[in-house]
Amino acid sequence: MSKDAEKSTWKEYIWNPRTREFLGRTASSWGLILLFYVVFYIFLAGLFALTMYVMLQTLDDHKPTWQDRLSTPGMVIRPKADETYEIVYDIQSTETWDMYAQALDKFLIPYNNSVQAEKNNECTPDQYFLQEDSGDVKNNPKRSCQFNRTILEDCSGINDRYYGYQKGQPCIIIKLNRVIGMLPGVNGQAPFVTCAAKKEDSDKIGEMMYFPENGTFNLMYYPYYGKKAQVNYSQPLVAVKFLNITTNEDVNVECKINANNIPIGSERDKFAGRVSFKLRINTI
Repeated sequence: MSKDAEKSTWKEYIWNPRTREFLGRTASSWGLILLFYVVFYIFLAGLFALTMYVMLQTLDDHKPTWQDRLSTPGMVIRPKADETYEIVYDIQSTETWDMYAQALDKFLIPYNNSVQAEKNNECTPDQYFLQEDSGDVKNNPKRSCQFNRTILEDCSGINDRYYGYQKGQPCIIIKLNRVIGMLPGVNGQAPFVTCAAKKEDSDKIGEMMYFPENGTFNLMYYPYYGKKAQVNYSQPLVAVKFLNITTNEDVNVECKINANNIPIGSERDKFAGRVSFKLRINTI
């Protein structure tokens, strides 16, 4: 086939003036194809929108429909350096411990008594603060109980703005992770925190003080109803003050939650309900 004939064939394929075909199809044929795909994609979009609509009707804006969580909430401490659970400082070197005091100051600002009085309620201690919905009528926004900074006493940063770090008696603040609907305790027994040294350091930890007394998470802060339903919720805290811990040595500490309906650890997560950290106070 000559080059001219081949060129003519390609031109006719793109546009054939005799049959008035473009790329081998007439205008009506192209129109039918485009109409089919327009209708097809409109149908798919409508089916997707209907599926999403039906699914969204099953969801609650204030509470997840399904919660895939461990039966035991996690625990965290403050202060902490970056992502590590090590608190190491030198009493003689202010800059090594002042950052911990500043971190606690920042963390406790929302717990200032004036802030809590403005946003939250004074609740009846030692009983759950239940705020049930009335059928389909949502009892939102839900109220929250005050957790005043002064409850932490010696670890509140009010009387001692350095939280004991400058004296070698540091404060560690512990909180439980939030779990919607959790009721941590039965028969009026509130959960409480205990701390101890790991076996190899058992003779190094010395005496400790807990704030509030006995390291208790009062029942009035439960249940938690979710971030949207309970916008002003303040997690209860427990502070631990180490009074005479061994200095110039690593002390590995483990704190855990104790409750009559919260299991400690599991095969899925051996550290659920507990937190471990290293504490080292250098004096020389």
